[in-house]
Amino acid sequence: MKIAYLSTFYPYKGGIAQFNGSLYSALSKSHEIKAFNYKVQYPKILFPGKSQFVNDDDRAIVIESERLLNSVNPISWVKTYNEIKKFNPDIVMSKLWIPFLAPSVGYVTGRLRKSGVKAISVLGNVIPHEHRIGDEALTKYYLNRNDGFLAMAESVKDDLLKLKPNANYIMGYHPPYDHFGEIVDQNIARAKLGIHPNKKVLIFFGFIRDYKGLDILIDAFKKLDDSYHLIIAGESYSGIEKYEEQLKSVDPNRVTKLIKYTTEDEAAICFSASDVCVLPYRTATQSGIVGISYNFHVPVIVSDVGGLREMVEPWNAGVVLEKADVNLFKKAIEEYFTSEVDYKSNILKALSDQSWDSLAKKVIEFAQSI
Repeated sequence: MKIAYLSTFYPYKGGIAQFNGSLYSALSKSHEIKAFNYKVQYPKILFPGKSQFVNDDDRAIVIESERLLNSVNPISWVKTYNEIKKFNPDIVMSKLWIPFLAPSVGYVTGRLRKSGVKAISVLGNVIPHEHRIGDEALTKYYLNRNDGFLAMAESVKDDLLKLKPNANYIMGYHPPYDHFGEIVDQNIARAKLGIHPNKKVLIFFGFIRDYKGLDILIDAFKKLDDSYHLIIAGESYSGIEKYEEQLKSVDPNRVTKLIKYTTEDEAAICFSASDVCVLPYRTATQSGIVGISYNFHVPVIVSDVGGLREMVEPWNAGVVLEKADVNLFKKAIEEYFTSEVDYKSNILKALSDQSWDSLAKKVIEFAQSI
């Protein structure tokens, strides 16, 4: 099968590019596939971080692509359509994560669909975590220009059917990432970060946004005794000042902060030094952070929002809490360190059950059925 994959790829950074790169690599083993990328993903004025691109020392998934699509330039939308049409694919895959990109991607997939190309969308979320006026209309525009959907969580499926009740879909899952390098000996990793080897180490990892509940974790951490250590690693998209204010009453020796975009090598050190990854999300669909954590055999403690339960409970690979609450997380963290559950062995089972190759096979079988 000949596949055009329209989304964000290297040199863009972040979980979306990593997901696309991993799925692309799996699809390329058995099918002819070509990546079509953004020339301009977001105008600089609309991007909250320091850079949209990977650093020179990142262990990124390098995918060759044609960088054509400018999200705010309709001329580029036409050019992107024409170049994909020249490739003559059987299917065009795309991935939407915010409504802002819906007009550009929807235009391209809609025109290709009219010319006989099957259009399949990978949906990590349908309703964005941070709502804005017009989101629903933009998302509907995009959804109506696709033939089928791979919904990455039950909550995503439910949101899809609210906006497109007759949608043709299958359920997917988020395989663990495997490009972050090897697990580092825990004592070596902790020494590199200046963490005492006997501490109970928690990690909060990834882009820092309000909905991810870092404030909840900090307040829970402040209730824990000095045997606990917290790693906060990630670039802040919502202002770091309020979290710094929260941490003023905490001994700075108990917290390791890497408030920046962390490279794959830095992520390997941080996760290898950690005992458990904590995700006190207020809202979610699914999370690539869980996949990264599993890659390093680190269990998770998550709130029961979106599809997080689906990523943890089937393998008993961590703890799922009913909501993002300070006292619930404080108690769960303490109980985790006294639990007799072999979470790490359960993670190995999860790793054997899920793979990028099996997800790619699922996508192809779905495309052939449409």
